[in-house]
Amino acid sequence: MKEAGYEIAIYPGDGTGPEVVREGRRVMDVLAEGGPASWHATEYPGGGQYYLQTGREWEPEAAAAARAADAILVGAVGWPGATLPNGDLAGRALVLGLREGLDLFANVRPCKLYPGVRHRISGEFREVWSPKNVDMVVVRENTEDLYTPVRGRLRRADETEVAIDTRIITRKGSERVIRFAFELARGRAHGAPEDGVRRVTCVDKSNVMEGCRFFRETFDRIAADYPEIERDYAYVDAFAQWLVRNPEHYNVVVATNMMGDIVTDLAAVLQGGMGFASGGNIGHEHGMFEPVHGSAPKYAGKNQANPFATFFAVEQMLRWLGGRHADPRLVRQADRLERSLARTLAEGRARTYDQGGTVTTREAGDRVIEAIRGEPR
Repeated sequence: MKEAGYEIAIYPGDGTGPEVVREGRRVMDVLAEGGPASWHATEYPGGGQYYLQTGREWEPEAAAAARAADAILVGAVGWPGATLPNGDLAGRALVLGLREGLDLFANVRPCKLYPGVRHRISGEFREVWSPKNVDMVVVRENTEDLYTPVRGRLRRADETEVAIDTRIITRKGSERVIRFAFELARGRAHGAPEDGVRRVTCVDKSNVMEGCRFFRETFDRIAADYPEIERDYAYVDAFAQWLVRNPEHYNVVVATNMMGDIVTDLAAVLQGGMGFASGGNIGHEHGMFEPVHGSAPKYAGKNQANPFATFFAVEQMLRWLGGRHADPRLVRQADRLERSLARTLAEGRARTYDQGGTVTTREAGDRVIEAIRGEPR
């Protein structure tokens, strides 16, 4: 527990990132008003737009701040035309660079549907899933697989003949993310919505791919240390349909990097869309939290972006900080924020364009702040 307060490094990034981060900071400020726990937040510029202006993705002091911070909050990165000389996305250092540099091996994506949130299927808003049936966490390995920089092209006469991406699945990478998933399942207050069973589902393609066979073998070995938790299995292609058809079966899901990247965006549909999806990038020493919807350049500057993913990222960040530092004050603030978000959503007064509403980004923040002030500290 830190009596002097926690240092939060914030990187608003590109596009709609600064708009949703602004609302996230307002919410953080209100939570801190006379509260039992304190934090100090500092913003640093960086990203694709910054690269176009300066030729740098971020400044050295911004990179140093990330390493020194107790937690990191990132808005979004990516901007049309902003690419590095090697073809990579400019702004990569703020997300992928921090994942690699700080060894943030677990990407943790909660998928929970709150009352009052609507789904958009085939262009229409429909009540497809019941909130009581969608409450899971997907844990995605975050540092290896096809995202490792083991790739290249064979060129002849300035034309590409072959492009190669090498898939890397390691014992260390698999063991630690799978153990993280089992520990998460052990610590959750409840199991899967359909039966209350604490289970971890391994999602892979082990019927075809050697790396996935190794991942599943590792899963079975780690699972033996957690006999009270049910082990479950799904090939990724079948999981894509089961996730939509029977989300109530799932409690904690663990997957390799690439497959986890795909299924977590699919899972976001269950919770109302990417505007509600937050992610924590967590390692042994550091944690970085973000709304995962991207920079959405066509909505930048229009005050239309849904800020709830950022609010949930703040909630996730405070809860992680509280657990890491054995600080129940932060956990209480996270609980207070979650209750406020749930109340605001249930009332249906903060629906932005992606929910078929007309509420602005700023107005959504205002309504959440009203709810926070109505909650006990």
